[in-house]
Amino acid sequence: MSTTDDALSDDAKLAQLGYKSELKRSFSGFSNFAISFSVISILSGPFISFFIGWNNGGPMAISWGWPVVSLMIIAVGLCMGELVSAMPTSGGMYYWSAKLGSIRSSYFTGWLDFLGLLGIVAAVAYGAATFVDVTISAYSDSWAAGYSLTRVFVIFVVLLALVTVVSIFSSHLLSIMNSISVWWHVAGVAAIIAILVLVPGHHGTVSDVFLQRVNNTGFFGGSTSGMGFIFIVLPLSMILPQFTITGYDASCHMSEETVGASDAAAKGIWRAIMYSAIAGWVLLLAMLFAVSDAEGVTKSGGSSVAVLQQALGQPWFGLVLVISTVGQLFCALACMTSTTRMLFAFSRDGAVPGARFWTRLSRKGVPVYSVLLVAVLAILLTLPALVRVDINGAPVPVAFNAVVTIGVVGLYLAFAIPIFQRWRKGDDFAVGTWSIGRHYRWLCPFAVVEIGITTVIALMPSSTGGVPWLDGFSWKYVNYTPLVVGGTLLVLWAIWELWVKKIYTGPRETVNLPAGLSSADELNAEWDETHPGHHGHTVTAPK
Repeated sequence: MSTTDDALSDDAKLAQLGYKSELKRSFSGFSNFAISFSVISILSGPFISFFIGWNNGGPMAISWGWPVVSLMIIAVGLCMGELVSAMPTSGGMYYWSAKLGSIRSSYFTGWLDFLGLLGIVAAVAYGAATFVDVTISAYSDSWAAGYSLTRVFVIFVVLLALVTVVSIFSSHLLSIMNSISVWWHVAGVAAIIAILVLVPGHHGTVSDVFLQRVNNTGFFGGSTSGMGFIFIVLPLSMILPQFTITGYDASCHMSEETVGASDAAAKGIWRAIMYSAIAGWVLLLAMLFAVSDAEGVTKSGGSSVAVLQQALGQPWFGLVLVISTVGQLFCALACMTSTTRMLFAFSRDGAVPGARFWTRLSRKGVPVYSVLLVAVLAILLTLPALVRVDINGAPVPVAFNAVVTIGVVGLYLAFAIPIFQRWRKGDDFAVGTWSIGRHYRWLCPFAVVEIGITTVIALMPSSTGGVPWLDGFSWKYVNYTPLVVGGTLLVLWAIWELWVKKIYTGPRETVNLPAGLSSADELNAEWDETHPGHHGHTVTAPK
């Protein structure tokens, strides 16, 4: 089947789901995988959130926690793959929830998804800004001497502006950039691992990497033993892999721009997770073995930069920073793309105020105003990062940690709702061209439980200063994730009861029959003929 025939089938399937094709199908199956791989970005998460794993358990938490949590996340990804194969739309989770559950659940799923995606955009862009600042400092003593949170925030705003401009320019350019990103990540990670293995004059022992513990939270007097450490401190380290290996729903949000989406988007998800999990673990082990002064890393607040400074001198230190920073910029671009496509779809169905602006496309098929809105909201969400916080004498980015967990909580709760609904649907669920078969019976509930545990952990205080009933409490130490997520849900509930439930009817039909098909009956027949055994939703002709 030619690319043109594939596109026709994709448009026919999309029309069966109720939508006309508006976005350009410029993404191949590889490009679809590439955007999820770029959003996950093992040159971003392991570097910018390394401190979360180090401060909440140390090397042991990272070396053991990464593979364990990664296996759990793969279960979530497999469930997501089956859903997108059956219903490949840019809306993703909120659309699935509407079809498998209720309009109310669709509304809340969509907003949780958008909040999570927004948190990821903000966290990745701010992390990239931090690394840009450190990279320049590595080559300029005067720049290093002038460090300030304000300067980092300005860099963050500038990077967001650049990402916004590139995002607006062309969807075809975005496809090319994401394909380049994959190879940059593959070559970059390989280069950094080789540098960390060959260059340092000292490497830690297996015991240092797999058994050494750290408690840099202030909880339980810094103890690294006992029930408090095991059940309160250690679980917080799960946010490192959970934050890194997320955003793979980008394959769903780009499905309306992908050729062969029903198959390609599903495979794009689980492949991006699996490859990232393996490469990310090897990279983190290389970093942990390169640590020469664990106490020094702890005093720095668990910074990955401290590890690199200890292990490498110039020019290797600067080279690793450049490789990582460029990878983070690719990641920020991919995150922006995914978020704006979700906002476009959600607005298309009338769930977002000012929908006519967020669905407006440029001549090149890009939702321009959606891109601008996401950039502005990401800046507002990250404003608390301007406040400096020291814990145990080390600078710890509590506000940044909160932005990270907002992304994790929002996205994974949005994943959990349709996965649970699919499990409840049972064998009545109409699968697409790719499915997990009867394994859904245990994979779906397993995924929901994993997400529930992770959500509780992400809402916990990250230091003693953030606990109201303990000495030294201050609002600047507070993990404001519960406030943002809880407050958002409360406002959404009020808006739903007072207004939205009267006007939001779920996904709207905007179907536009492909050329050569004169009726919806022909459209359904065309799809069923080319995809035997994978019947989609029946579409009625538009009035």
